[in-house]
Amino acid sequence: MTEKMSSFPWHSRSRNYTAELESCRPESAVVEYGDYHPLKLITVMDSKTRRVSRKGSTSSTSSSSSSSVADPLSTVLDGTDPLSMFAATAEPIPSATQMDNGKKKRDKEDAVGSDFEPWSSKRSEILARYTTTEKLSINLFMGSDKGKASTPGSAVSEKVRTRLEELDDLEEGSQKELLNLTQQDYVNRIEELNQSLKDSWASDQKVKALKIVIQCSKLLSDTAVIQFYPSKFVLITDILDTFGKLVYERISSMCADRSTLADNFTLENVNDTAKETCLNWFFKIASIRELVPRFYVEAAILKCNKFLSTVGFAECLQRLTSMIRGIGDPLVAIYARAYLCRVGMAVAPQLKESLNKNFFDFLLTFMQVHGDTVQNQLVVQCVEIPLYLTLYSPAIDWILQCIAYRAPEALLTEMMERCKKQGNNALLLNSVMSAFRAEFIAARSMDYIAMIKECDESGFPKHLLFRSLGLNLAFADPPENDRLQILNEAWKVITKLKNPQDYISCAEVWVEYTCRHFTKREVNTILADVIKHMTPDRAFEDAYPQLKSVIEKVIAHFQDFAVLFSVEKFLPFLDMFQKESVRVEVCKCIMDAFIKNQQELTKDPVILNALLHVCKTMHDSVNALTLEDEKRTLAILINGFIKMVSFGRDFEQQLSFYVEARSMFCNLEPVLIQLIHSVNQLAMETRKVMKGNHSRKTAAFVRACVAFCFITIPSLTSIFARLNLYLHSGQVALANQCLSQADAFFKAAVSLVPEVPKTIMIDGKMRSSDAFLLEFLSNFFSTLLIVPILSIFQDHPEQGVLFLVRGLLNVIEDYTWEDNSDDKVRIYTNVLHLLAAMSQESYPYHVDKVDSNDTLYGGDSKFLSEINRLCETVIGQILDHLKTLGKDETLKRQGFLALSFFNSVLAHGDLRNNKLNQLSVNLWSLSQKNGFADTKTMVRTLEYIKKLSKHPEMGHFSELALRLPLQSRT
Repeated sequence: MTEKMSSFPWHSRSRNYTAELESCRPESAVVEYGDYHPLKLITVMDSKTRRVSRKGSTSSTSSSSSSSVADPLSTVLDGTDPLSMFAATAEPIPSATQMDNGKKKRDKEDAVGSDFEPWSSKRSEILARYTTTEKLSINLFMGSDKGKASTPGSAVSEKVRTRLEELDDLEEGSQKELLNLTQQDYVNRIEELNQSLKDSWASDQKVKALKIVIQCSKLLSDTAVIQFYPSKFVLITDILDTFGKLVYERISSMCADRSTLADNFTLENVNDTAKETCLNWFFKIASIRELVPRFYVEAAILKCNKFLSTVGFAECLQRLTSMIRGIGDPLVAIYARAYLCRVGMAVAPQLKESLNKNFFDFLLTFMQVHGDTVQNQLVVQCVEIPLYLTLYSPAIDWILQCIAYRAPEALLTEMMERCKKQGNNALLLNSVMSAFRAEFIAARSMDYIAMIKECDESGFPKHLLFRSLGLNLAFADPPENDRLQILNEAWKVITKLKNPQDYISCAEVWVEYTCRHFTKREVNTILADVIKHMTPDRAFEDAYPQLKSVIEKVIAHFQDFAVLFSVEKFLPFLDMFQKESVRVEVCKCIMDAFIKNQQELTKDPVILNALLHVCKTMHDSVNALTLEDEKRTLAILINGFIKMVSFGRDFEQQLSFYVEARSMFCNLEPVLIQLIHSVNQLAMETRKVMKGNHSRKTAAFVRACVAFCFITIPSLTSIFARLNLYLHSGQVALANQCLSQADAFFKAAVSLVPEVPKTIMIDGKMRSSDAFLLEFLSNFFSTLLIVPILSIFQDHPEQGVLFLVRGLLNVIEDYTWEDNSDDKVRIYTNVLHLLAAMSQESYPYHVDKVDSNDTLYGGDSKFLSEINRLCETVIGQILDHLKTLGKDETLKRQGFLALSFFNSVLAHGDLRNNKLNQLSVNLWSLSQKNGFADTKTMVRTLEYIKKLSKHPEMGHFSELALRLPLQSRT
């Protein structure tokens, strides 16, 4: 059969595109709007007497009014609304009193909510802040076989005596001291002990696990390297928490079969074995001789009191609070109080009295900080008092956070009074401001400023107090009448700071307060003062994070960039960012804020000059080592700026801006692509203004736009970007009657097709480029239909009127396609569609003010003859490809392509021609020959042909339908 399909003359079917389009529109239906409107609510009648008819019944009754519109959904609901049925069976809504009582109960049960900052969020900050380079020591536990469980035959008294001896072994030297450890070595040893604890517990060596916990707790009484103590506290209490969890889970598992108890269990759920085991643990801990480990280990298993008593927490917390009074070192004592608050908030957050007593005990003993013992210790370790006092901050802050959580405002007043009794101690005052709600602090800002002025610094500088106050004022507003005075009082202290780091840490906080409540004049003053303090000795090089924070806060509050850039010291402030990576990050922040906040297009020269400088800074940072993601981010920001620039009807100024931008951002390909699109859009806007009738001036302008694109596109590296932009720019040139320029774009596109690589990188993976080339060529063919051939081929009359189409076909023929790809045939099929459309007397679409070939050549015999000859060549190429698919492994592809080509011949060919008619029959048979055809598709196609045959001018389709048999798969 394929031998017969050697040569077939082509004759295109005459088509009336307008009539075909109308025939495809849905039929209009006449609607009477008397009682109907699509937006009118549907009335559903309650038909209680209506019955759903059963099988065999002949009638049903309904109480619906004849004048009401029937609801199609109600016909199956028997008048009942399923949502109403659910509402009727739902629980009654509780009263306001019941809801209030329930809320109080829930608040009591869940006293610690998500708004409470947990200890775990502070852990990493403490470990990073409190470090040391000095050598550390640790006592490493040396295990013995005594820690193993007794044999089953041992008496209970023997067990108790053995375990007490094991505890004595620990205090008699069953440990090894490791000296000269670095901080990292120390951390590793602590982690080893934590793992050893878990392993011992898992192997049922409970006494050994207890020994490890006691040994670790003893480390908390050692302040040999005092500046590392807060980090040591964090590491050791992690082990204590692990131990407490293991003990609790152990006892809990003894109360329930194969599962742990619920959190809200009662004493009735606890059996005698669990109670006895729990008491045994507390008795073991009570036998520990030293105070510090005994306190910490009991606090670690404090939650286990739930197995013994429902009211035992209050008594235990009071007793443990009193135990802390026996710890002589004030630093060790304050962290013990912090751990007790931490455990107390976990097990009994409602017992705020115990937490308050804990803190008030600390206030009574706080003067020990200035005692001889502490001072002598600081002298020995060469630690200054300001550094020493900062060691207290994590503990005091945590204690006050627990106390202040959901506390009334009266408690803040009480705390302020107690601070005054302590001589307005700076450390305490700072912790109070950090712990309580910002609204409470802001309302008393002037009172706090008075206390700060009178406070006893005692090594804790006042500027840190103003910083804490500023942090509160960033979240809450003070009284309006006090705002200026607050700023003046704070800045008097801040501006006198000599240390640049101290200065910028405070200025960074108060900049936000200034931006929130004052104008650009005050902000400009603050920025000028920052420049004055940070410029000498290039101090800004050590403060880039704080300076960047200042910029972010300023641009967050000044969303009008005309106002922002009118701040005199803003751009000089940017000059302090002299490290390229930091400067680029700041520029990215500025551009991101501009794109998000700028609502209207702008041509303000102040904004344009400033942002061009910012974008240029980002662009110049690109080099050979810059990552693609970074380039993409920078390009997005610069493109966002370019899109926001508009000079209105001053198109020449707009084009000048794009020319300048091209010279500035030549290293970022996405920016060049955006500029080409923007210039094309500018040309189309010019056409829109002139309504397609260009004057001499506007014609010259659009040619300048076209020239911009033509000389910019070759600088792009992405070949598909170049192809698409050549096509797009050619379409724009054609729409503006720049025919010779459109000719140049299309020729450039054709000459570029052979350079298309076989594979391209997409999302980090190499993929075939055939599909992308097919898409481009399909769009290209659609454009070629309306390109006037006279304008394109006036320089090549000897080549024929279809010179460009022939040239494109030659390129396609020479292009190396993938072996298993049929895209080449699909392209030939699209060319056939193009040529069939070109032979029509009227084309389906046109370009306004541009005469297409239907106007120039409509009905010309020479033109039609060349089209038909080219069609025959294309058909021959398609048929040759179908021959190559005659192998067993490609028969399915052959059948699919044959049916596709059949549809093309059916749609575009004149089947009154006997040879084309025979070709269609052969293709139909080939598509079914090997049993790979989709039967449903074949049936629908045949039905469509029969439907077409009913049209008067398509009667010959009836005969064709008779010649197209349907073959079964069998």
